[in-house]
Amino acid sequence: MSVSDNGCGITNAGLERIFEMFTREVHAGRRGQGGLGIGLTLARRLVEMHGGSIEARSEGEGRGSEFIVRLPLARTSAQAPSAAPPAALLPAIRVLVVDDNQDAAWSLGMLLETLGAEVDVVKDGPSALQTFAARDPSVILLDIGMPQMDGYEVARALRARWPERRPTIIAISGHGQPQDRHRAKEAGFDHHLVKPAQFADLRELLSRVVPRS
Repeated sequence: MSVSDNGCGITNAGLERIFEMFTREVHAGRRGQGGLGIGLTLARRLVEMHGGSIEARSEGEGRGSEFIVRLPLARTSAQAPSAAPPAALLPAIRVLVVDDNQDAAWSLGMLLETLGAEVDVVKDGPSALQTFAARDPSVILLDIGMPQMDGYEVARALRARWPERRPTIIAISGHGQPQDRHRAKEAGFDHHLVKPAQFADLRELLSRVVPRS
């Protein structure tokens, strides 16, 4: 199954990373074409869950793009090849996604659900604290740059109000300098992922989180 267009196209460098989470193609002289850089990661995950593959092609900037999805036919005989097994799912964990960009938060939440996680999504710090109190997630994916109550404040409040709970708090941030990581650690974050985060890195990190009894 193929979908093609005659639009802005994709550069060779872009083709190498277009399915990575938070990646958006930017062309010379123009700003990004919109989107969150999550949709294609989600599409690839869904296709792989059905034993298929997805591929992007383009002859370069200004020359359009083509996306090709390959899915296995239903088995009709004993000789039919088996579909490729889907990527390993996450342990049974509850995840709280906190991001003031609602589209980004819901897209990331959908992606995590395809991996088997139970997900709650909120858009601000006060809602995050309220949801944490009620739902007790074991993992929190927390955006730092939020208005009114930023991620640092949320992390400090979580650690101060519920010292007996030890959720894994992961920063999702566009800033990854040593001072940014140090500030996040002081605020109570356990891990720090820099946008554009690699989906494989996020999945591997989450797979190491042992569900609490």
